[in-house]
Amino acid sequence: MMNITFSRKATEVIFQDAIQRDITTARRTSLLQILWNERYLTRAQLIARVEYRLGRNCFGIAAWEDVFYRDMRVVKRAFQAANYILDYSRNREHLGYYLRGQSALSPEFQQIVKASAAEADQRQIDIYHQLSAAARFRQGCAISDTARKVVAYRIHLENPRLTPQEANRMALQRAYIL
Repeated sequence: MMNITFSRKATEVIFQDAIQRDITTARRTSLLQILWNERYLTRAQLIARVEYRLGRNCFGIAAWEDVFYRDMRVVKRAFQAANYILDYSRNREHLGYYLRGQSALSPEFQQIVKASAAEADQRQIDIYHQLSAAARFRQGCAISDTARKVVAYRIHLENPRLTPQEANRMALQRAYIL
């Protein structure tokens, strides 16, 4: 294998193309990104998160367990190449895959959570708690739908040749493929 150094941006362009064209690369990249940010996720939780990003049955229909474990072996090697150890905890309090020596959330996610908590207004929280579970769920869905529609609208403005459905699909891809 040749050892040529390219710029990170150039490599990223090629890598993103591979992710879009190859479902195996996309699955493994999603697993790597998810595990980089979150710890103690079980197989079912990881599969659900990846399927949310890439679509249902992206691991296949028949031998999906074998596919998952093959993908995880590659992801584990990728972490080892970066001097991290991906391990599995069977402890009831912390069940699932985790990066040894790392906190439950990545520092980036911890910052996001801290920033979000600092922006919260106690009056808003009190009002929110008064809503029924169904109303809170509807509100969350409405916020997500509005954000997706805004992104789809901007994509359509940038690419007028796209149909609204194509712009919506691209908005969903941007949201779930990091």
